[in-house]
Amino acid sequence: MTATHEVTNQVPSLVGHDPIAGDAALAEACTRHADEATLRSLRDLGELAGSAQAQEWGRLANENPPTLRTHDRYGHRVDEVEFHPAWHELMRTAMQHGLGGAPWADQDGGDPHAHVRRAVGYLGWTQVEMGHGCPTTMTYAVVPALRGAPELAARYEPGLTARAYEFGLTPPAAKSGLVAGMGMTEKQGGSDVRANTTRAVARPDGSYALTGHKWFTSAPMGDLFLVLARLEEGVSCFAVPRVLPDGSRNVFRLQRLKDKLGDRSNASSEVEFDGTTGWLVGEPGRGVPAIIEMVSTTRLDCVLGSAATVRAALTQAIHHARHRRAFGALLADQPLMQNVLADLAVESEAATALGIRLAAAVDAGEAAFLRLAGAAAKYWVCKRTPGVVAEAMEVLGGNGYVEESGLPRLYRQAPLNSIWEGSGNVIALDVLRALERSSESLAAVSAEIELARGADRRFDDAVKGLSAELGNRDGLPFRARRVAGLLALCLQGSLLLRHAPAAVADAFCASRLGGEAGTVLGTLPAGTAAAGIVQRSGIVPR
Repeated sequence: MTATHEVTNQVPSLVGHDPIAGDAALAEACTRHADEATLRSLRDLGELAGSAQAQEWGRLANENPPTLRTHDRYGHRVDEVEFHPAWHELMRTAMQHGLGGAPWADQDGGDPHAHVRRAVGYLGWTQVEMGHGCPTTMTYAVVPALRGAPELAARYEPGLTARAYEFGLTPPAAKSGLVAGMGMTEKQGGSDVRANTTRAVARPDGSYALTGHKWFTSAPMGDLFLVLARLEEGVSCFAVPRVLPDGSRNVFRLQRLKDKLGDRSNASSEVEFDGTTGWLVGEPGRGVPAIIEMVSTTRLDCVLGSAATVRAALTQAIHHARHRRAFGALLADQPLMQNVLADLAVESEAATALGIRLAAAVDAGEAAFLRLAGAAAKYWVCKRTPGVVAEAMEVLGGNGYVEESGLPRLYRQAPLNSIWEGSGNVIALDVLRALERSSESLAAVSAEIELARGADRRFDDAVKGLSAELGNRDGLPFRARRVAGLLALCLQGSLLLRHAPAAVADAFCASRLGGEAGTVLGTLPAGTAAAGIVQRSGIVPR
């Protein structure tokens, strides 16, 4: 019988690599904003992230999404979410390696690079699987917001900053580690949280009874949630635990889990409150500023998570092109493919550089810089991600459209960070709000951009264009997306001109600043050192 199924010209599995130390752009950003010791401390996490075991956890967690169990066999309301064991392995790894709330305790303990270390680890590890990044992020982000209520912070912060993961609805004081979430949006308001109708009523013991409905509450299996509800003074912020200090379960009725495009491993739910116990965080009527402390920090992870998605897609594309032959040569050696891969690599390096710079600002306490740069980066990096992943998928051709390649999962995940914590229009308008309300923010971002002034004519012209956009007040809301994008591009250009190889910076300026940003990828101008850029960006298995 003739053999008809010999496997030839197929790409070997990409395993045994390190997406942290093996990524030149990420490793350099780590040592630039921290030091070599910080990078070395992430070696175990990087090696695990590139292993076959971790990749299997990611696959299983997504192919076996969480399920909701509202009642036990006797009819008692339990409101529990069940996960595949692979999900727990992903969460345990993230928390044990300090990707949750640990950096706040590390920073208090004297580590000057705690948030850079965490950002580098998060960008590397979430390439394995993005869904579990949501509760990991919220656990990280809740700490600065909770510090607005010192008594609550003293009660919950030790568990939130612990390097431990313990699943299950048990009293928080008895757990080795806690997971946090938030409940902001409601069906009638969405991003307009001032339209929320959930109400809170004070009790004699100092707690509040919350009644209402939340349209999106991610990671409902967590231990503690920041929730917005209305008092007479206005929208206020409350800390709502799943289990009360006396060990009884709080009223936290899970109506259903959302059936989402991507992020399949992560549970997102609708929650009903009916006399649910909560404690005030911040001042009555000042709930939005209180919870914005959390939202601003989660936006950092929107940038990091999108940069991770881009990097994961790029890694697969380069690996494929280096092993697949077509028309008599390896794809990676063909000029037009080099153009595509180099363009993807430039996008990845720019996103990585900006994301880690934001984390360094957290370490340095650069609040003014973060207020504007974080919003602009969240808009631009997240908005670019779906197109980048789509182009990387096309590198693999039909193989990239097949689930086994992993690219479809990345593609479904790609739009999420542009929607989460404020969709594109909300964030672009927030950029304008930051510009209008804080001259310090504009000064801080301008100072960062100016550090590269004179290094490239195209960059200088882009900075002049940005200045002209900011100086023209006519129709500014209509141009909000353009302003936000230009801010992010100028920040990325400044970072690359100062820190990236000349070929990368030149390609960025030529394609993103010298012409119209947002054109089709793979259109770098003739003369671009594409082969060298691709060589720098490949991750070679050990």
